[in-house]
Amino acid sequence: MFVPEAGGAMEAIGKSMADFAASAASGAFAVSPTGGDALRAAITEMAQWVDDNAARVRSLAQEPKLGSSHGAETMKPFVAEVAADSQGFLPMLTKFRESLSKAEEGVIAAMNNYNATDSAAAASLRQR
Repeated sequence: MFVPEAGGAMEAIGKSMADFAASAASGAFAVSPTGGDALRAAITEMAQWVDDNAARVRSLAQEPKLGSSHGAETMKPFVAEVAADSQGFLPMLTKFRESLSKAEEGVIAAMNNYNATDSAAAASLRQR
């Protein structure tokens, strides 16, 4: 079974969200207000969870209190490193939060596209 590198997976998610926002900004697709509001609500809820828990999960970067045995002393620095190194949970959580902002930008742009398309269609009907 292939398991992608954590950093690579988050980079891919970040790129996907940037591409999504760019596609929406270019007018490549549109999202109705109802659909857009639902998407934005889900994005906002996830972003709020990340923001609410950011301080709590930062404690993962601290050396845990595992005791003073030889095994505990050996493990302490590695536990904190796994959480905070370049491929750790904390940097990935930060990248995930950034991707949520990009996703919301894309949804807003797609909603604007929908409104522009709807207005143009209405105007063309009025001209008939």
